[in-house]
Amino acid sequence: MKRVHVDNYAPKYYSGKWSWDSEKDCLHFQAHNDLENARERYIITNGYKFLRTMDQEEELIFRQEYVLPKSNYSDVVVIGDIRNLVLYLMPKEFLTYKFVEFMYERDTHMLLHSLIIYFEHYLRMVEFMLIRRDELSGPLGQVQSEQTNDMKRTFSVYLSQYRMLVARNYCRIIGGEDNMSKYYHMKPISNISATIHDKFFHEHFLAVAIQIVWICMHRRAYYIIEMEMNRLFRSEHFVSARSEYLEFTEAERSLLYGRNKKNYNYRIQESPLVQELKLVPAEDMPILWIGERKYRGNDIRIAEIELEYIVPGSQLSFIDVSHGIMGHPKSLYNTLLSLDWPAVRFSNFSEKFDPYHIIRRPHLQIPKIGELQMRTMKEKYEHFYRICKVHEQATHHQICKWVKRDINIAFFRSGGLLTNVVSRCEKELASTSSGQRVDQIISNYFKIMSKIRKEDREPERTSSTRGSIASPFSVGKVKR
Repeated sequence: MKRVHVDNYAPKYYSGKWSWDSEKDCLHFQAHNDLENARERYIITNGYKFLRTMDQEEELIFRQEYVLPKSNYSDVVVIGDIRNLVLYLMPKEFLTYKFVEFMYERDTHMLLHSLIIYFEHYLRMVEFMLIRRDELSGPLGQVQSEQTNDMKRTFSVYLSQYRMLVARNYCRIIGGEDNMSKYYHMKPISNISATIHDKFFHEHFLAVAIQIVWICMHRRAYYIIEMEMNRLFRSEHFVSARSEYLEFTEAERSLLYGRNKKNYNYRIQESPLVQELKLVPAEDMPILWIGERKYRGNDIRIAEIELEYIVPGSQLSFIDVSHGIMGHPKSLYNTLLSLDWPAVRFSNFSEKFDPYHIIRRPHLQIPKIGELQMRTMKEKYEHFYRICKVHEQATHHQICKWVKRDINIAFFRSGGLLTNVVSRCEKELASTSSGQRVDQIISNYFKIMSKIRKEDREPERTSSTRGSIASPFSVGKVKR
């Protein structure tokens, strides 16, 4: 089959179905011209209708108006790409100025980052648990040894450690610290809680977080992600009973939900994220400082979690770690961030050459015997370095563009110009402008380079800085 070069502004995703044409004796592609009546137009998440697919016109509008601007990570998938896609696919009632601004906040970015890491390992644990369920059942079921039980306990503790990172970032948001104070439910003067507004705000964020994690995990195990996300933020009392959800035994629940899970009456029940922080072992205390200050100690487990957390998603291939589609080349994905298998086949990946974990299957590393007991004897030392987060806030213009999303789509549908290579060339040829001056070109160049290669002129600075999120962490010395 002849491969045709496609313009960057041309649609990459074609919505439709293939059928066999018996008259021509070949396959025939039938596009979805009326997506409103298409079977898979929407997906219901917590009662809200998110778009599952888009037509070619909607795709052109998204790629022209709402994709991330070019930077030093433009060729790989990052959290911002998934967030913008979900903002484009979410219902219009979500598009308020306050909610869009909240999705661009630094603490929200860190919470989504920790959720992606947690669900990467949670899905591996669920798969491991289901495999063990099949191995232990039936007339030829295997007998578990004490080493197997010790390995399961270690896996459960490891999963609780990732859940601690999510709980720490979540409590920073609900506590109203720093920039999160303007989203706090209590009004500063009257101290009256905006209960109804806070409820809908929480529900909207929870639905968007499910969509972001689901897309990041290659759009697999949707119902497992939805069930666990609702359990984390709500508790089991408020998780809907659906036939699509898995049912776990008490032993499996103890393995997945950890040692700190406790069920009370629904009137006094706390969310599992809050429960994780109420009883933290002494050897796990440094986990609460990951991303805030550089760990100094000889606990290899904490060093591994820190490396996995502070390395940007665009550079995960350097440490051979997989977090869904994070850090994968955009050339392997279409506009909806679904894997393009023909592009994967032309990349010639194999079991030996697979830097993005596309061919290799995700697995759990078997821990050493007595790993938990050995960790209690590890030493930690006084820290000297604080890690400063570098994050770029959204501008007022960007937020307003999202708030006016439906208006912009209606404008382009009614005759607004969707530029492509031909139209851009014709516009440049017809233009009589001489372009920018040399000094303006040079100043714009240095402005872009300062964001890509940010120079730290204050080596002892410890406060948060603004700039490109290509490298979201930098190390600065703590002032004595």
